[in-house]
Amino acid sequence: MNIIDKYIKGDKVVWLVVLLLAILSVLAVYSSIVTLAYKYKDGDTFYYLFKHLVILVVGFLLMILAHNVNFKYYSRISQIALFLSIPLLLLTLITGANINEASRWLVIPVINQTFQTSDLAKLALIMYLARFLYKHQNNIGDFKHTFLPIMLPVIVICGLILPANFSTAAMLFTTSLIIMFVGRISLKYIFSLIGIGITCLFIMLLIAKVKPDLLPRADTWVKRIESFSSGSKEGNYQADQAKIAIATGELFGKGPGKSTQRNFLPHPYSDFIYAIIIEEYGFIIGGLGVIMLYLILFFRGIKIARKAETTFGSLLAIGLSFSLVFQAMINMAVAVNLFPVTGQPLPLVSMGGTSIWFTCLAIGVILSVSRVKESVASNVTI
Repeated sequence: MNIIDKYIKGDKVVWLVVLLLAILSVLAVYSSIVTLAYKYKDGDTFYYLFKHLVILVVGFLLMILAHNVNFKYYSRISQIALFLSIPLLLLTLITGANINEASRWLVIPVINQTFQTSDLAKLALIMYLARFLYKHQNNIGDFKHTFLPIMLPVIVICGLILPANFSTAAMLFTTSLIIMFVGRISLKYIFSLIGIGITCLFIMLLIAKVKPDLLPRADTWVKRIESFSSGSKEGNYQADQAKIAIATGELFGKGPGKSTQRNFLPHPYSDFIYAIIIEEYGFIIGGLGVIMLYLILFFRGIKIARKAETTFGSLLAIGLSFSLVFQAMINMAVAVNLFPVTGQPLPLVSMGGTSIWFTCLAIGVILSVSRVKESVASNVTI
């Protein structure tokens, strides 16, 4: 118990939620990787399960490391991370590995692990916005010295993510607006930024119409939205299979490992893992249970923000917890056909590599804010 108290600090409810999500992840991924295993590993499901377990363990180690760092150090780290993100995003657009028709990944040569640079950029931008707003609270209404400098990194980062990953860019843009609102940026400036974002999107779509090779993903975005709006069977195969999984799961589910729709869904272990969870565990335990876990995480994030000793800590906790829960809600909305297919994983549950690691890092930062009273280094300069 002393060892746990020594290394596991901060909000215990957040730790419990993360542990429950990780356990659910192992169960759901193991059940949903059957077709993947038969396709690539002659039915060896243990290979993917072991890989997923290793990724989760590394993620938890990163979380423990991140939460033991005084959150005020993340102020300096955010600057370095943001400046690293821009060239990495550019490199990804130019030379990134093409997976599922999108160049979103860089491949790390030694370990042959794909690295989604937008995950780093999301974390970096949220931390940077928290730092900048904290530093400029005394002149928060100044257009030239506050709004313009904070607007530029949002436009640049989201603009670099957009060509390969519209949904991630849109979610990060929305999260940035929420942080600005909480940080007391004027609503007229926020709405002007929304207008700039929409204008940039339309310009990119017009460029894509004239030069399709410059933005090949634009056609995919339009088709997904059109298919979702029309309800055509041809373009809604994934959503239809997910609805079947949810409907056959009923209230109490078929039982762990008894999913049938995992054989028909293209990505049951990532994009549509929520549908598999409901099919196996039912609407009450699987569906509502997962939603409750994310809502608890969000409300604990708000509580941590309210108790934080600085504005920087409050904005960190709010921004990161909102980003994680917002992504989870988008993933679940896609699974129940309330939203077009986006390709967003369910945080800490879907099978993945860097997405799990950066989710763990984000939670680690939130936990770092929650344990500041316990830290002996609370006098660190931001």
